[in-house]
Amino acid sequence: MRRTLVLLLLCAAPAGAAAPLPVLVDRIVAVVNKDAITLTELAGRTESAERELRRQRIAAPEHAVLQRQVLERLVLDKAQLQLAAETGLRVDELQLDRAVQGVADSNKLALSEFRRALEQEGVSFESFRTQVRQQMLMQRLREREVDDRVQVSEGEIDLYLEENKASAASAAEYNVAHILVRIPEQASPEHIEQARVRAERVRQQAQAGGDFAQLAASTSDAADALSGGALGWRAPGRLPELFAEALQGMQPGAVGPLLRSPAGFHVLKLLERRDIGAAVPATQTRARHILVKTSELVSEEDARRRLVALRERIVAGADFGELARLNSEDGSAARGGDLGWIYPGDTVPEFERAMDALKAGELSAPVRTPFGFHLLQVQERRAADLSTERQRLQARQALRERKSGEAYQEWLRQLRDRTYVEMRLEER
Repeated sequence: MRRTLVLLLLCAAPAGAAAPLPVLVDRIVAVVNKDAITLTELAGRTESAERELRRQRIAAPEHAVLQRQVLERLVLDKAQLQLAAETGLRVDELQLDRAVQGVADSNKLALSEFRRALEQEGVSFESFRTQVRQQMLMQRLREREVDDRVQVSEGEIDLYLEENKASAASAAEYNVAHILVRIPEQASPEHIEQARVRAERVRQQAQAGGDFAQLAASTSDAADALSGGALGWRAPGRLPELFAEALQGMQPGAVGPLLRSPAGFHVLKLLERRDIGAAVPATQTRARHILVKTSELVSEEDARRRLVALRERIVAGADFGELARLNSEDGSAARGGDLGWIYPGDTVPEFERAMDALKAGELSAPVRTPFGFHLLQVQERRAADLSTERQRLQARQALRERKSGEAYQEWLRQLRDRTYVEMRLEER
């Protein structure tokens, strides 16, 4: 008989006393290749999932159901982290510090305030850093194993532009949620039929008015299950073709027919639809900046202080371009920090948000991005039609996003299928 591995605490007892009863401290609930997932780890992640569902106002499924869903996510995460470690992916401390600071900034909190907010929710700062590191590793793994291998041909771009030309005047975006019932690779016809029946049962529940987000959290095998299956607002070109075609004839609130892809069976719900009309000229911004990078020698506070001092000099009448040539650590320094005409999406989100908030001639406060700290100034703006080259670039990006999403689901399925997994949750 196989023995369940547990961690035990033996209570101390005087010599000659009866042997104390072992007290269960922890036990293994799954084995993933050579690593174990413990009950404590599962309980922590389940509690975190419950908090996140409450934050999103999604009704949590029964605890046992949610626990099984979370365990499957832990298994998949563990498999990815093992592959990342085996193939030499690393996240250094400086990169991790920047990512954690970015999360604090996005919550509009100082790092110390963010840390206190975590602890008030029962989350230790170190465990949060560990989660961020793991998310960064899995994102880099996806980029290397999936995103970087996606190819888009010139012919595909031609076809995409031709197909979207006719519908440009009545373009729409969809707010979509979905549920995936995954099918293992080389599944038998019986297993495929069982998955189809399970997916159809879920679809019927959703169609009958069941809470779609709760159904997703309870049953979906997709990575976004614990977010209620939400894909957010997407243009048709940035959705899998299978989804885009099904959504065309659907009304908001409708649940679509059962869809089959290589990854498994999908249930779609169209939450909202919005018409965006004919394409309008893009707003270009001409901007310049001074970049100060952070390092082991230059702290974030030092970088911010240097830029505040430079800003005061510029406000007092110093020449921005000259200070950029002398102080900026960006390739644009030789041009006085001039970045030329920038289209929406050309820069990282933090930089673009700060730039969009400025009027022509206005100078920003120091702005933090993954590259360091920036002092930026908007010089002028103009409306500009997208050039042919720009249209092709956007088409390529949309096709890459579409293909990458499909390829990622298939890659996850293959990874899960080739990972040795032994579930022990039901054992006592």
